[in-house]
Amino acid sequence: MSASIKQKAITILGSTGSIGTQTLDIVKDHPDKFRVVGLAAGRNIKLLAEQIRAFKPEIVATSYEDKLPELQNAIANLTNPPKILVGGEGVAEVARYGDSESVVTGIVGCAGLLPTIAAIEAGKDIALANKETLIAGAPVVLPLVEKHGVKLLPADSEHSAIFQCLQGVPEAGLRRIMLTASGGSFRDLPVEKLATVTVQDALKHPNWTMGQKITIDSATLMNKGLEVIEAHYLFGLDYDHIDIVIHPQSIIHSLIEVQDTSVLAQLGWADMRLPLLYALSYPDRIYTDWEPLDLVKISNLTFREPDHNKYPCMKLAYAAGRAGGLMPAVLNAANEQAVALFLAEKIEFLDIPRLIETVCDRFTTQNTPYPSLENILEADTWARRMVLESH
Repeated sequence: MSASIKQKAITILGSTGSIGTQTLDIVKDHPDKFRVVGLAAGRNIKLLAEQIRAFKPEIVATSYEDKLPELQNAIANLTNPPKILVGGEGVAEVARYGDSESVVTGIVGCAGLLPTIAAIEAGKDIALANKETLIAGAPVVLPLVEKHGVKLLPADSEHSAIFQCLQGVPEAGLRRIMLTASGGSFRDLPVEKLATVTVQDALKHPNWTMGQKITIDSATLMNKGLEVIEAHYLFGLDYDHIDIVIHPQSIIHSLIEVQDTSVLAQLGWADMRLPLLYALSYPDRIYTDWEPLDLVKISNLTFREPDHNKYPCMKLAYAAGRAGGLMPAVLNAANEQAVALFLAEKIEFLDIPRLIETVCDRFTTQNTPYPSLENILEADTWARRMVLESH
């Protein structure tokens, strides 16, 4: 624990989503440690206006231009209003703006990639809560991180757990990563019943409160497949040494095995604030009054191997990761589009992996090992179009 950490200036991309609101809870609880410089959000203008009043950012963006009048009206009586921008470039400007030291990337999907790059190029550290930044963009993002000398700190629970376990582990000491998965909404449902599940069924996550897209990804276990790719890029292990294990209690957030077979784990309640706080305060540890973990209260921690018949998205993710190049971007974009169709009730649950596999198979001959940002964005657009044409 450190009592000396100075107040850190931060920016939050996706401030009205689950990641953003929980980050602002941390700021509210620790106003001496953090202050908000910038906020970027989507269509929830009412909540964004409340956040502006509460945290007094210097700059704000909504990614939807048609929402500008509503936002201006909502904060019209403020005596010192923030600068307001709109659209993708507005969000990127918020990301690179001012004296913010750390940018929390909570925008869901590939939409978070360009503003994250803008923040890195402006010398900001990244609290990474957007998987797609590395899954789709790693060939471009990682060289930029090295070039600009910024920190890329995981802010999701699994990769934060791995990162925390690695503290004090010597270079080349890591042998294996074990990513834990809740199993999602259908972990106890027989595989033959998946054909008839509804959107409402899929959104009933047993452990976590998250946005709709990530909750569906949890139900298909694509979230864990994407995390395998992200872990490969973050921690440098090959795919043969990154495993997935179902852990229904979501108390162990992931584990590492080191070279002598010792296994280290990070445990905690299912609370996204903890990895977010660590990403923002690293290498310090800030005291909180959150409920301490009680192992006696938990009583049992259980584990089982994931069923590949129930979760075909896992194999698709491993295959895309091993293919490398643009294939992870195609996988990610196809998944985003398929999940959007499912949420709109235009396809069935089992159509999600079917569509992703179809699109990835079509792309195989177009893959390139060293893609540019333009290549990545083109592949993303192509994959989305192919899903829409194939469903």
